[in-house]
Amino acid sequence: MIVLRVVDPGVLSLMQDAGRFGHHSIGLTSGGPLDWEAFYWANRLCANEHGATALEVAQGGVRMECIVETIIAVAGAPMPLRVNGRTKALWRSHKLQPGDMIELGYATKGMRTYLAVSGGFKAEEFFGSTATVIREGIGYPLKAGQKLQCGPANDEQWALPMESVPRYSDSVTLRLIPGYQFEQFSRTAHDTLLGGDFTVSNRSDRMGYILEGSLIESPEREMLSEGICLGAVQVPPDGRPIVLLNDHQTIGGYPKLGSVVSVDLWKLAQCPPEIHARFELVDLEAAQEMVNYESKKRRSTRLKRCV
Repeated sequence: MIVLRVVDPGVLSLMQDAGRFGHHSIGLTSGGPLDWEAFYWANRLCANEHGATALEVAQGGVRMECIVETIIAVAGAPMPLRVNGRTKALWRSHKLQPGDMIELGYATKGMRTYLAVSGGFKAEEFFGSTATVIREGIGYPLKAGQKLQCGPANDEQWALPMESVPRYSDSVTLRLIPGYQFEQFSRTAHDTLLGGDFTVSNRSDRMGYILEGSLIESPEREMLSEGICLGAVQVPPDGRPIVLLNDHQTIGGYPKLGSVVSVDLWKLAQCPPEIHARFELVDLEAAQEMVNYESKKRRSTRLKRCV
């Protein structure tokens, strides 16, 4: 069922489901939403299944026409949402009628927001997933005139309580689990990591975020390429650390300090250029407690039914 027609695709809008897993052995990365929290809530506000395909909108500028009656929800970076010129709230669902015009303005804070539709978007699957990874030639950005399909819709409308809405900050703390190569870095490198002044580079993308400013001394020894994980912090010879995100390569040879805890990655992915970042070391047990706490909090949050 065709639900929306794209009038203007904006800066960069991509279809994303929960991600493509189990294919690193053939060089395919996972993809999926950079801001898992916003993606999760956009789908839940539409009463969709876990991991249903939604639209990831970077920076904004999207305009669409509604074709059939449906429910949508927008969650993530603050982008003004208007339906037929009237401002609508984010982090809640809205009923649309045929002919309604939806507009997403440009982000006033953060970088990405997620537009979900009741029933989830239908998109072509590659290796069992609809996740778009442009550098691998899997999927493509939205285009003007494109018609988007969805599954069966429902009539329920929900809102996330204001106290549960994530806040986007002017700085980010990245909690790092040291990896087995951590001790191969010098004491000076460790001091720079924990006390350095880093800012997000404008060369960052879905593959990884480059941090400018303080330079971390990289070990001089050569290292063999090996499998690499989401959140890994590589340090190339130029000393600018790279935090790998969803579209990261599956193998890498740069030395790695460790991996950023998963619950902090969405915060980094929402940082525009020049936002300040700092690192903090945590052990594996503490990181697991953080992940469990956030998961429990998410499951226990009750949405408000809207009339």
